[in-house]
Amino acid sequence: MFVVCGEALMDVFAAGDTPTGVALDARVGGSPFNVAVGLARLAQPVAFFSALSTGFLGDRLLRALTDEGVDVSAVPRLDAPTTLGLVGLDAAGVPSYAFYGEGAADRLLAPEAIERLPQGVRAIHVGSYATVVEPVASTLRTLIERAHETTLIAYDPNIRLNVEPDLARWRETLDWTTRRAHLLKISDEDLHLLLPGTDPQAFAAQALAQGVRLVVVTRGGEGALAWTADAHAAAEPVKVSVIDTVGAGDTFQAALLTWLAENDRLSPQALGRLSAGDLRDALGFAARAAAITCSRRGADMPRRADV
Repeated sequence: MFVVCGEALMDVFAAGDTPTGVALDARVGGSPFNVAVGLARLAQPVAFFSALSTGFLGDRLLRALTDEGVDVSAVPRLDAPTTLGLVGLDAAGVPSYAFYGEGAADRLLAPEAIERLPQGVRAIHVGSYATVVEPVASTLRTLIERAHETTLIAYDPNIRLNVEPDLARWRETLDWTTRRAHLLKISDEDLHLLLPGTDPQAFAAQALAQGVRLVVVTRGGEGALAWTADAHAAAEPVKVSVIDTVGAGDTFQAALLTWLAENDRLSPQALGRLSAGDLRDALGFAARAAAITCSRRGADMPRRADV
């Protein structure tokens, strides 16, 4: 089973002007939330580890997870608001975000909630702003410290400066997590934000030297790159008519993890044995899944039969 850790929120899109204001279209979301749903749609057993509001938006998030078959036994309900992420799209469908989440439920996950996690966990995915805001960030670090010697840890920084504008905090989190993670997936946009001018290959070499077994750098419309200590591969982008790119990176991560599970590579040791051909196959599968999401409005991830 996978466990996906981090925020759950409502993505709120502008849906046109009204006579008195603006119509809004609120959709369930959050990067880790999307990864959990993506794994479930790709027929992988997955549990979500976050806190949800007891309000009606928290009810909707919970229902979305259960409807997709995500295990919610480790999800506490708190008397706190649900984070709202206002999403604006440019002419190319690329999103920008403004977050309203101070004191929200997904930031308040306490360490004692770790005891609620199910048995038989094979891999844990962490990422995005839940890794840098407290108290949830400390809770996730506690979990990683307990698990990383026996369980595959996957990490995607997925930077949101509107939540935490201090790049030093993100860099410290990248360094701390990289030393304990086995799979590191990062977009070239996030890499350039954190480490301006850094070549992806040089970044991968440093991460591998710190103990990561597989490094993947996604490049949007230019495809993706992957490295292990002994192999390297590149994947070309999949051509698609883009509606927007919301959830594309989350879909890529869910599909990459799915490929690893389906091909019996879901362990730190197996990651290190991936060949260049394996890497091309894994990247290609993940890129096809992400392209499907880009062809749809919002983070509407594909199902296994679609890929």
